[in-house]
Amino acid sequence: MRFWRRGNMPETVLDPNEPAEAPEAPPEPAPLVPAPEPTIAEAAPVAAVIEEPRPQSEEGQGWFRRLRSGLQKSSTRLTEGINAIFLRRRLDDEALAELEDLLISSDMGVGVSGEVIQSLRRTRFNQEVAPEEVRAALAEEVIRLVEPVMKPLRLDPAKKPFVILVVGVNGSGKTTTIGKLARQYRGDGRAVMLAAGDTFRAAAVEQLQVWGERAGCEVVTRPTGSDAAGLAYDALVRARNQGTDILLIDTAGRLQNKTDLMGELQKIVRVLKKVDATAPHSVLLVLDATVGQNAHAQAEIFRQMVGVTGIVMTKLDGTARGGVLVSLAEKYGIPIHAIGVGEGADDLRPFEARAYARSLVGLDA
Repeated sequence: MRFWRRGNMPETVLDPNEPAEAPEAPPEPAPLVPAPEPTIAEAAPVAAVIEEPRPQSEEGQGWFRRLRSGLQKSSTRLTEGINAIFLRRRLDDEALAELEDLLISSDMGVGVSGEVIQSLRRTRFNQEVAPEEVRAALAEEVIRLVEPVMKPLRLDPAKKPFVILVVGVNGSGKTTTIGKLARQYRGDGRAVMLAAGDTFRAAAVEQLQVWGERAGCEVVTRPTGSDAAGLAYDALVRARNQGTDILLIDTAGRLQNKTDLMGELQKIVRVLKKVDATAPHSVLLVLDATVGQNAHAQAEIFRQMVGVTGIVMTKLDGTARGGVLVSLAEKYGIPIHAIGVGEGADDLRPFEARAYARSLVGLDA
């Protein structure tokens, strides 16, 4: 089994007015929500996000079918548009202009769309091309652009617990992503703890508790409105004392209070470093594909707030804007660890450039 590689963490600037010592312990230990030992059904191994994709296996082919089905809205939009432009037509300036408009409207971004058009202009200009040829050429260009960011997140066994801080706006799928990861890691036989760091939303805490019960994980909570940094500190101390392999920390995502959220996230990072100077070992940004180009603004904000070492893209099955992943890769170069095309634990898988690109344009693997 290969493990996720730790990304480079951004430098954290400490508040000179903040005391260096660890925060005072709360009057009572943070309440734990113990989950029962998993049943045989719960403990059954599932396809783990930490594994390399295996597109040629029966399991890999099954995932490709789900991925292609999930990207059907995006691929239908592109396929129908390309068919309309290139049916019995030369690749002339007018056709290229129409194709560029189609790519931009599919949220691939101006830069990526321009690169695709220039590549086609160099290689196929003024030739008669079939729509299938254009789709295949588009897929190859997308593969070229996204392959550099195809990097499964790997755990460092020397870091115990390996701390994963999960960030993103409310509604992006953070809590569900944490639950899926927890279940997959537990299926791989690892000891996992969850920290319900979105302390301002009771629903987020309850949702994480449900996932914890399903996966057989402990969930560290505090009453609604409690200090999220204090909770994260308690969870890391507890996880270290118990020999936990992985600590997944949920966080708030209230962008309407951007200044407050930035302060909260930076404080979480500071207190974690008082327990382990290298923590958090991974900062995962969860992005909702349905927001299209707004994903760029979210990526920029969270990079400024706390640094991001990797991206998980969710809800690709609910949008025709699946091309936004390409423009994110081109603009930021942040590793894309996994993508989601459904609600099941098996529907979150490592990002695989070829499978994604060909599914995006409606081609077979």
